[in-house]
Amino acid sequence: MLLEPSLATRAVAANLIDDVLRERRSFDSALAQHNSIEAMSARDRAFVHNLAITTLRRLGTIDHLIDLCLQRPLPRRAQKVHDILRLGLCQILFMEVADYGAVATCVELTRQLGHSAHIKLVNAILRRLSREGPKMVSDLDEAKINTPEWLWDRWSAAYGEDICRQIAKAHLAGASLDISTKGDPQTWAAELGGDILFANTIRLKNHGQVNKIPGFQDGQWWVQDAAARLVVEMAGDVTNKSVIDLCAAPGGKTAQFMARGAQVTAVDRSAARLERLKQNMERLKFTPRVVKADVSNWRPKKSADVVMLDAPCSATGTARRHPDVLWSKSESDIAQLAAIQQGMMSAAAESVAPGGLLIFATCSLQPEEGIDHVSPFLDAHSGFQLEPLTATDVHGLLETLTTCGCFRSLPSHRADQGGIDGFFAARFRRQVG
Repeated sequence: MLLEPSLATRAVAANLIDDVLRERRSFDSALAQHNSIEAMSARDRAFVHNLAITTLRRLGTIDHLIDLCLQRPLPRRAQKVHDILRLGLCQILFMEVADYGAVATCVELTRQLGHSAHIKLVNAILRRLSREGPKMVSDLDEAKINTPEWLWDRWSAAYGEDICRQIAKAHLAGASLDISTKGDPQTWAAELGGDILFANTIRLKNHGQVNKIPGFQDGQWWVQDAAARLVVEMAGDVTNKSVIDLCAAPGGKTAQFMARGAQVTAVDRSAARLERLKQNMERLKFTPRVVKADVSNWRPKKSADVVMLDAPCSATGTARRHPDVLWSKSESDIAQLAAIQQGMMSAAAESVAPGGLLIFATCSLQPEEGIDHVSPFLDAHSGFQLEPLTATDVHGLLETLTTCGCFRSLPSHRADQGGIDGFFAARFRRQVG
């Protein structure tokens, strides 16, 4: 079905919402599968992305208000109508779209997608919420209602309810663009109008398409959250050292190690993700050795001075920029991922040279995917010791250091500067002899 642009953008956004909430795909993978987006103008692509991401970021609020207006749940065959309502309410409450435009396009999209029986319902609910919605939102505990209950309970247990609330508020605020530079950060900060956070990390609050920003095509910088950069800094001076970057794609840490003078082997099992890594390295003019392999089974011919394992995880620490992770993951995923991580840590340990470092990291807020791995790993690997991190290792961010010297950043850290991703990292040293 060929839809006019104003309807086509909303139809794609509705499909993305469906992919995340019902198919449990990540937003990025869902986006990559919608080929129709490539034919859209840059403006329309940006609108689709903003509409879908904002809907997911405010999903708790949006669904609560819709439920208040429904006398009974919509039937399964009308789930697309529910998604259209979500998009319409998002535009009315959280985007700079005129109420009449949001209502009219959603009503017409309902008609075009074959749900004419629900046109009056869509029109009535959106018109009512355009009048009453802002007051209703002001009465809500938005931090809590936009966090799945199981995550709220787990974060409250792990960090206390006050910090849990700060984390949830950081998610609602979203995230700026962080970049790591190859050259002088002060020069690039001045040219791009950004702020230097620490080391070579620059934060850009206002930016357009990433590939249109000066310096991108020339390979002068790469996208990398500030917290992710700190994880690599924990390796210390890596000049001329051998580094194995496991689960390396899309290559932010590989690039950082290369920029600091290391000899890097980048390993990942996904051919598609490795292709993206290769493209990034070509743009940056870096030449790591690239290996397609399952890190649980792969072993190098020669052990390395540093092994970095940024393991697959629930990614709950990245919800500032990826709100889909809050809704596409479940409690059962955590235990499964933790088991995978434990196996990967054991495999990675075999690749560390005597006297070398193993850095284990996840972009998760769940203790099961972070601190809970430390003691079992040490118990099972007597040849390794936990090497506590210092204030220097984390550029003075003392709030990120745990009592045992691990790294635990939270989205609410540096809130006055826009926050950082939630990461856990531990540094282990393999003993000599």
